[in-house]
Amino acid sequence: MTLYIVDDHQLFREGLKFLLSGWDFISEIHEAESGEAFLNMMDKTEQAIVLMDIELSGINGIETTEKCLQQHPEWKIIALSMYGNENYYSGMIDAGASGFLLKNSKLEDVKKAISEVADGNNYFSPEILSGIIQNINKKKNGPKNSELTEREIEVLFNICKGLSNQEIAETLNVSKRTIDKHRENILLKTDSSNTAQMVVYAIKNKIFEV
Repeated sequence: MTLYIVDDHQLFREGLKFLLSGWDFISEIHEAESGEAFLNMMDKTEQAIVLMDIELSGINGIETTEKCLQQHPEWKIIALSMYGNENYYSGMIDAGASGFLLKNSKLEDVKKAISEVADGNNYFSPEILSGIIQNINKKKNGPKNSELTEREIEVLFNICKGLSNQEIAETLNVSKRTIDKHRENILLKTDSSNTAQMVVYAIKNKIFEV
């Protein structure tokens, strides 16, 4: 697997490259100090994973991600973020990012994120996922073309807020079995396997906003 590290801090890039260079899963690693440099160096590799800083100087990570995936829709983007970047999350999800990592993540978490995203899954650092969930808001007017029913959207909102099926049942004054069934339908309709993927679906389809 080819890996790109796009970040405007040389020391960070070189350190991450050094730590990941011995991993058998990665065949080659490229560095870029800006979105422009990265877009100019992209090759025709069929599969690649990009660790993308959100707050790049010049073309930011959101625009760089959009341009990258227009040319290589099969590539996977993992956004690199600091704690103060919550307002960028929905933009990166809209742009097509598959994962989110804090820059101070442990090496094991970086490897896990790369593995998960390479397998076609979404990945969030636990702290980032928690922050998104805490700040997620239900839109007053849901999407007209959503595959989900109004009740399923209500259940999904509560799932994304971290409530258990039992807590949702009590909130909506229905049985837990009813919520269990709604959850099964939501997972099927959104092609999700966990809360992170449901959050991505909800934001990408404009059901919720951050």
